[in-house]
Amino acid sequence: MALSPMSRRLSLTMGLSVLALSPMAQAAKPVAAAAPAPVASLVSQVDIPYEEFTLKNGLRVIVHTDRKAPVVAVSVWYHVGSRFEPAGKTGFAHLFEHLMFYGSENADGPFFGRLEDIGATDWNGTTWFDRTNYFETVPTGALDRALFLESDRMGHLLGAVTQTKLDTQRGVVQNEKRMGENEPYGLVEYAQLDAMLPAGHPYRHSTIGSMADLNAASLADVQSWFKTHYGPNNAVLVLAGDIDAATAKTKVEKWFGNIAAGPAPKDVDATVPTLDKDVEKVMHDNVAATRLYRNWIVPGVNSDELQQLDLAMTVFGGLKSSRLDNALVRDEKVAVGVKASIQPFEKLSIAEITVDVKPGADPVAVGKRLDQLLADYLDKGPSADEVLRAATGQAAGTISGLEKVGGFSGKAVTLAEGAVYSNDPAKYKKDLAVYAAATPQSVSAAARKWLGRPVLRLTVAPGERSAADNALAGNATHKPAFFRNPDAAAPVAATPPAPTKIAEPPIEPVKDLDFPDIEHATLKNGIKVALARRTTVPTVRVSVAFDAGNAADDKAKLGTAGLTAALLDEGTRTRSSIQIAEEQERLGASISAANSMDRTTVGLFALKPNLDASLDLLADVIRNPAFAPAEVERLRSQMLTKIASEKTEPMAIAQRMLPPLLYGQAHPYGIPFTGSGTETGVKAVTRADLTGFHDAWLRPDNATIFVAGDTTLAELMPLLEKRFGDWKAPGVAKGVKTFRMDRMMRPSRIVLVDKPQSPQSMILAGLLTNKSGTDNPVTLQTANEVLGGSSSSRLIMDLRETKGWAYYAGSALPGVKETIPLLVYAPVQTDKTGESIVAARKDISDFLTAKGTTETERNQTINSQILSLPGSFETSSDLLSAMMRNDLIGRPDDYYETLPKTYRAMTAADFDKAAREAINPDRLIWVVVGDAKLVRPQLDAVGLPVEMGTLAD
Repeated sequence: MALSPMSRRLSLTMGLSVLALSPMAQAAKPVAAAAPAPVASLVSQVDIPYEEFTLKNGLRVIVHTDRKAPVVAVSVWYHVGSRFEPAGKTGFAHLFEHLMFYGSENADGPFFGRLEDIGATDWNGTTWFDRTNYFETVPTGALDRALFLESDRMGHLLGAVTQTKLDTQRGVVQNEKRMGENEPYGLVEYAQLDAMLPAGHPYRHSTIGSMADLNAASLADVQSWFKTHYGPNNAVLVLAGDIDAATAKTKVEKWFGNIAAGPAPKDVDATVPTLDKDVEKVMHDNVAATRLYRNWIVPGVNSDELQQLDLAMTVFGGLKSSRLDNALVRDEKVAVGVKASIQPFEKLSIAEITVDVKPGADPVAVGKRLDQLLADYLDKGPSADEVLRAATGQAAGTISGLEKVGGFSGKAVTLAEGAVYSNDPAKYKKDLAVYAAATPQSVSAAARKWLGRPVLRLTVAPGERSAADNALAGNATHKPAFFRNPDAAAPVAATPPAPTKIAEPPIEPVKDLDFPDIEHATLKNGIKVALARRTTVPTVRVSVAFDAGNAADDKAKLGTAGLTAALLDEGTRTRSSIQIAEEQERLGASISAANSMDRTTVGLFALKPNLDASLDLLADVIRNPAFAPAEVERLRSQMLTKIASEKTEPMAIAQRMLPPLLYGQAHPYGIPFTGSGTETGVKAVTRADLTGFHDAWLRPDNATIFVAGDTTLAELMPLLEKRFGDWKAPGVAKGVKTFRMDRMMRPSRIVLVDKPQSPQSMILAGLLTNKSGTDNPVTLQTANEVLGGSSSSRLIMDLRETKGWAYYAGSALPGVKETIPLLVYAPVQTDKTGESIVAARKDISDFLTAKGTTETERNQTINSQILSLPGSFETSSDLLSAMMRNDLIGRPDDYYETLPKTYRAMTAADFDKAAREAINPDRLIWVVVGDAKLVRPQLDAVGLPVEMGTLAD
């Protein structure tokens, strides 16, 4: 898939821990709350008005007007995906998607650089079995430029496609394939498709394809694919946002009207097969817990039974109070995680149940128990309350997703998906109506019909991957593949068409960001409240933030903070874990707690009609956690399994290894960035430690309440007062964090962690800058965009776009309050590990010395930063995060409104000065996670000391 800033930036946010909940001291007084809003009432509020028209060349255009922000989502969906690939061409649809990002005849060069230049947000391209889509949200003044770019690659691509581009993107895609397969359970999809679908079935091969087929792709294939599938008559264009149909028609006709129609699209049909008998398969992988799978092929999105089946799966294993959670996780305690869901596609879908077996439990016995529970469920069916809770969650999720105009779940995607798959942009309405009207009988009928058929039972157990399983992935071995077979003649492509000449339109004036006014108030006990109003959808988000986080963790028992948060929604003095889960589901609410490095936050997502009752639940969870001994032991087991799992994941291994090397063991930040603590620490935590952490840190005199969404201060304050206004601090002292650096020298070196059979090496390097978050080093952060923060940065352009050694690469300055590290990261193909470090070191050194920021880089970065601001705060979640960030490091409420002026004053010399003062590249410590027998000889040649590292704890 193509690269966007959102998809590329890993979880480098320091210290983000598991979701859960947060607690407090005195019991809140019971408060009567309104009954939950009926599902039918919620569904009736979901509406995306649209107009549509079709150009003479067949391009279908759908327009939705939403004036909340001066941005427009542009979404282009081509009705072609891996299902349409002929034999021997697997992976080609996705490879072609990559090529669409590397220049067209009138806009050559990387497409994403041009998107960043106009301030695009939420941009990406994705390929799946049935479709390929390209999307971006742009400032209204940049809409013509975006339409020009999309039309040029739709109508005028082939003259810009070269063998060099094809070879480079082949390498990038192969590294993307390696990256996915390097994760735990990374070979499962190949085995599932092979077992469930007959030979020749169009869904049987993975979208990523095989190495051999990717190697065989030629320029002739590129031209044929484009001419066959990328005509305007096989596409849907959706414009959603600050646009109306009349304006859209003029603009779309101008940019797309002269593109000739392609051949009439030909569908590739697919049956919904049933296995002749149950299939049992066992695989081995470097995993922490045995995972049990149950899979069936079920109908596609246009079946009138799919929504019923989706509800059936949600009740069985999708709800937090699901049948599987209650039986296997809470009651019998033989599993640490369960899921059940539908993965929908156009012609068929995949139903999947997974159970992660608790280490020490017998997987065979757990598998039998799983099958017993399923048989009982199919026999007796769900209750009316279970169906109601599942349907409410579906409605709430849809409402939440429609706050955005673009991205992965916004209104443009919803309309496009309906048009492409169902010839009905309003298909979402019909689906929601089915969810709202579902009954236990209708859900049971669908479940019995489709889940009562023969099943694939797949078990993935700890162990070494087999050659046969690697072969299913299209990898006879995990050696890096050539761009193309060096012994074969280069494939011959047809002569490309004569280039066209179309002028790139200018950017129209874009108004600077108008950030919503922040209103402030104080509860009678002193808790400060901040509100940003946003009325786009009837939802409210609340975050109760405590000055705690993973930096407040007990150094002697690392994991206390994470375990405390994980336990908060697992029972209060008056509600059990199951009751809390069920109540959230009836309300369509979601309560969760998380630790960043500097804060512990307890968040609430609520539907406005259910805000009163949702706040009642939030207050109980925050103020009255039970920390019941049985729940402590259950969550302790889950946390230990999580730590064990992190030790099998390349990036998580690096994130556990690096922080103590940078900060030292004594510093509050010198702990695993994953936030899960250590095995020794989690085992040692007592219930008294948990209540002690809660009393010291999660208390009213250490809290601030942030709210964003469809409410007013007049509505909100009485609700908060009656839930939190009488909350008093406990008698114990409030916690204190001590930030003090030791005087130890930490020389640059390479620490190698052996991960046998890794098809890639994960590189994570770091150093400590001389800046803290409270310094608000905006110039340094902007300079980092040039080095490694943007999709057209030095590091990504070198390691991915020029060399093709990595799927992504970059650098980040995590947003912590105290000393900020610079992190450099890249997953690279194994045989280029040493050379990748050499190249990255040179890129960083050049940037900080002889090859500083160019005027072109400065201008593109400043344009991107300013123009992207209006699209960066589209949702209440965006606003909430911005408010909390400003508060954490002491910035004023109007900070983001002042940024354009700050950016415009920056020069290229300012970028260089900020970077050179803060970053000493000679202090970089490099952690490499890979197959040591293949990687160590390369690292020894880099010129830095090399040592082996282990994750004992």
